[in-house]
Amino acid sequence: MSCVEITGWICICLKDYEDDFEDMDEEEEEEEEPLHPEEDEKKEEISPQRKKEIEAVQRAIEEENERVGTTQIRPRRNREEEEESQKGSTGSELNQRKVSLKGRFMDFVAAKKREVNKQVATKQKKRSTELLRLIDLDFSQTFSLLELQPVNEYDMYIRNFGTANTKQAYVQCNEDNADRDIQTEEVETCEKWTQHPPERNRACGDPNLSQEVQDTARNAINFDSKRLTSFLRSASQVMVVLLEDDRAERNSLRKLKTHADTLSFSDGSLQLNTTLPFLHGRHISLVHFSQVQRHTMMSVHMRMSKAGATLFDSCTVICIWNIWEPSRPQKILVYESEVQCCCFSPGKATLVFAGTSVGSVVLWDLREHASDHYSSIIEGEEWNFRQPTFSTDAVLACSGHSSCVTSVEVLPSSVIGGQRLEVPLLSSEDSSGLSFQLASLDENGVLNFWVGFYITLIAGLRPGGKVKLLHSARLQTAESPSPRDAVKTGPIQTMLFKFLPTDSSHFFIGTNMGAVHHRTSHGLKARPKSYRFQEVEVRPVDVSSLHFSPFKPHLFLVGCGDGSVRLHTVGREQPVAQWTNSTAGEPVVSLQWSNTRPSVFCVLDAASNIHIWDLSKNDAEPVFTERVHTDRVTAMAVFGDSSSQTYSGSALAHASGKIVLQYFTGNLSVSSSADEEKLENLMTEAF
Repeated sequence: MSCVEITGWICICLKDYEDDFEDMDEEEEEEEEPLHPEEDEKKEEISPQRKKEIEAVQRAIEEENERVGTTQIRPRRNREEEEESQKGSTGSELNQRKVSLKGRFMDFVAAKKREVNKQVATKQKKRSTELLRLIDLDFSQTFSLLELQPVNEYDMYIRNFGTANTKQAYVQCNEDNADRDIQTEEVETCEKWTQHPPERNRACGDPNLSQEVQDTARNAINFDSKRLTSFLRSASQVMVVLLEDDRAERNSLRKLKTHADTLSFSDGSLQLNTTLPFLHGRHISLVHFSQVQRHTMMSVHMRMSKAGATLFDSCTVICIWNIWEPSRPQKILVYESEVQCCCFSPGKATLVFAGTSVGSVVLWDLREHASDHYSSIIEGEEWNFRQPTFSTDAVLACSGHSSCVTSVEVLPSSVIGGQRLEVPLLSSEDSSGLSFQLASLDENGVLNFWVGFYITLIAGLRPGGKVKLLHSARLQTAESPSPRDAVKTGPIQTMLFKFLPTDSSHFFIGTNMGAVHHRTSHGLKARPKSYRFQEVEVRPVDVSSLHFSPFKPHLFLVGCGDGSVRLHTVGREQPVAQWTNSTAGEPVVSLQWSNTRPSVFCVLDAASNIHIWDLSKNDAEPVFTERVHTDRVTAMAVFGDSSSQTYSGSALAHASGKIVLQYFTGNLSVSSSADEEKLENLMTEAF
């Protein structure tokens, strides 16, 4: 690299002194012209001393030239060049070479090469310039990957007409006097808001109001979803009832005070529409009312002896009625076996329990959606048939019943210290997590306790089911008779049982020996042990009915298969009163207290006779006895509400399959102080 730079410098130096060299060449040419012969002779005649002087001058010139050349070259050399120059030829040798050339410093070869290189470089530069013009990149087209629209008019103006470093400025006088002319009148507006579901306790508001006014309005609103739901249900129920009454009047379904349907103790009657295609030819075995929802009733229609056209003719059908809507049942339940007993859930009538002849306990959840069950179109009308939600047939066969279930009862509300705790079990629509207890009794005296609970997802239930029964306890309630009594009466069978309304740990079991046994669920001894006839002798008589008074929970009635009726108190074995010939020896089918009068109860015997007792008027015999022979009565249930004493009566199921509601007269519905006094006098006289 250094050598190249030194060579270039030498060329430059020669170029700089080119003109001088040309002058020197001209002088030399002039000197080389042929001299005069005389001058040549004079030159040859120079003395030796003169030659020495000339040589001395030449040496001095050469030294001066060497000194000047060394001074000009040294600033342009670096250390490496100086070292290379020292290793090479010395300056004196170069000067001598120049001197030998007689002062001719022009290098024509280098100059020619330099000119040729310059021409080549010029051509290459020109060629590269032309090529660069041809291969230059074209930036005429651009693409924007992200383009944001202007957000205001000013940005739009700057984008179209301005630049990034400009700003629009303006001045306007009287700025507060800016208005706009319109041809129509200005419309007054008011802003409101609403939200569903509401946020906290607010469902609507006005942002124009002050915060104080909003707080006052918020405090004034008392939003209660449960209360609103209850109101809507009540209002819709009233509307449905009004529509039903209008329909019944137009279709003559309701026949008040007619000779055919109205009985001697009745102030009117209402017939439910049981003329449905799937109820033709069915015998009604049971009629039962809910103790919480007094207007809700169920009727059990037995299986048909011959198979018919419908799919469920071989099944037992249970109809759930609202007596204020008599045109059709609200729910229709079906089961393959014969239903022997049934009851509603302890709270609202959302569950139905039943005991069957094959020993199974089944339940239906009435809240399940109709789409989860079977629907069928019969005679042009669609009907929904509900299968059981849960059954103990195969799931709990080892811990269930092996014989016919004769009675199912739901444990009443818990009682502590003899006082009832009013806990509305299953009262809400979403009863997830709540539980209840159920007891079932079979004819062999086995009493099973079940725990029912709600759960969201559970295996073993039909799709959509959320209620299940778990076995809790098992008791053997039937006592083995003595050998002497066993010869006369045979084995003891249990017919029915009831819980004590004030204490669910005590229960009463009716047997086929005419006695009612007193038991406790904790295994403690109960006093008295049993309740019998006034006679000491044991008789094989079935206890067919047992019912506690809704006004005096320690009093209960017992109806037997020999037609006798007994009034017992919980604390004594002997009856307070006993009526032996009240039914003329006909077995008692059903016996129930009135829900509005403490001294009134009703008795239905096997001969289709209805006996109405009013102890405040006559404690020896019934005040009304109605004999129904044309279409005999097979089942009876008393309904009514103590808060509305004008609303009471009895539901009678006839052999033809129809159900008629008989409304009691005013003297059988409205209570008086003489009713309770009469009951107190009966107990005082008996003991």
